[in-house]
Amino acid sequence: MTEKKEKKGKAPRVGMPEQKPEVRRRNFEEVPTGYTVAMAQEEAARCMQCKKPGCVEGCPVSVDIPGFISLIAEGDFTGAIRHVWQKNALPAVCGRVCPQEIQCEGKCIVGKRGEPVAIGNLERFVADWERENGTGELPPKAASTGKKVAVVGSGPSGLTVAGDLIQKGYDVTVLEAFHKPGGVLVYGIPEFRLPKAIVAQEVNFLERLGVKVEVDAVVGRTVSLDELFEQGYEAIYLGVGAGLPRFMNLPGENLIGILSANEYLTRANLMKAYQFPKVDTPIPIGKNVVVLGAGNVAMDSARTAMRLGADSVKIVYRRSRTEMPARAAEIHHAEEEGIEFFLLTNPTKFEGDEKGRLTGMECLKMELGEPDDSGRRRPIAIEGSEFHMDTDLVIVAVGSGANPLLTQSTPDMDLNKWGYIVADPETGKTSKKGVWAGGDIVTGAATVILAMGAGRKAADSIHQYLTWGW
Repeated sequence: MTEKKEKKGKAPRVGMPEQKPEVRRRNFEEVPTGYTVAMAQEEAARCMQCKKPGCVEGCPVSVDIPGFISLIAEGDFTGAIRHVWQKNALPAVCGRVCPQEIQCEGKCIVGKRGEPVAIGNLERFVADWERENGTGELPPKAASTGKKVAVVGSGPSGLTVAGDLIQKGYDVTVLEAFHKPGGVLVYGIPEFRLPKAIVAQEVNFLERLGVKVEVDAVVGRTVSLDELFEQGYEAIYLGVGAGLPRFMNLPGENLIGILSANEYLTRANLMKAYQFPKVDTPIPIGKNVVVLGAGNVAMDSARTAMRLGADSVKIVYRRSRTEMPARAAEIHHAEEEGIEFFLLTNPTKFEGDEKGRLTGMECLKMELGEPDDSGRRRPIAIEGSEFHMDTDLVIVAVGSGANPLLTQSTPDMDLNKWGYIVADPETGKTSKKGVWAGGDIVTGAATVILAMGAGRKAADSIHQYLTWGW
């Protein structure tokens, strides 16, 4: 190894500046404030430009990571963003919400001796630089094929399919059930983690490429898949997500003051409750808030409740910290913001007053046994460990189910026993000819980048189908 490469590998990682916890816990502005040009180039210089880059293997959409990082180091930010666009149409989103620590950065060679190159931060930097300083020049598109493709759902997998196919020369229309495009990127992820303006800009990029976006289009209710084929679409991609709320079926669950994370975050995000009192969206404002669960959705819910004025916010999770599925960065940010963690704790019933309003819940302490089907150690109740917890608002964030609106109206498409669409993992093909599916409606709730990876595979398969046949 050369002396230059050794220095690169030993240079300290450049941290991204953030709002102070005591300030940000009461506002909805983005927590990390971004790299300066000097910071980005200093961090880019740490990349060792490996001949066999593990980071690319760890990226579900196979971005040429060393390639775009080398362009940042050289100061060619326009070239860098165009390099990213070859594989990823949503870099400003991915740079903010991808779990880089277990994907690209988790495979970084520099990370074997120290901290990995901050790939996510650099991707965010170059996307933000383009938005603020770029010319608006678009990547090249293939000549029109004259063939129409419908994409149902404007979440990360749907937008990836749309971006890939519009550049391959197809006429692409995205059909979105809500009144704004973006799917889980706008209704599920809070403003302080992923600003709505960033998602709107990424959608606008696709629209400038030629993608048509139709909102308030509830496919499966206002129009069926067969009717879309009759309208001239030759292929359909389904990326409708897994947004069916899931509860715990505990006594007292119907008390006023208990709601799903899906509803809570949708009200806060899509209906702009985070702009209260400027936008007076009705949303429960708790003083003693409890969030059940420990995934990213639970962290988002807890941190949102703190910003909406709660005096205390508690995360209640039946396993230990080791088994928490949320990103380490989200757990760290939540702790910094004063959110309390009640681990190895499980609710058993909810309690209310004579008006049917939530006043508290009973919990049991747990201990961990052998691993279950998920690979995590199974929680076991400790007899006689019951205790009471005061709360006036409980947000249930214990997972979600398959969106049934479209699948119930498509009987000739195979589903599994949980209601998710059965699709080939390598191509996204479903049992219905001309229909592909990917993202959470196939896998269950997963990450943004995995949904994008599924979209990339499906787009390639759709292109093959429209060129050579099923």
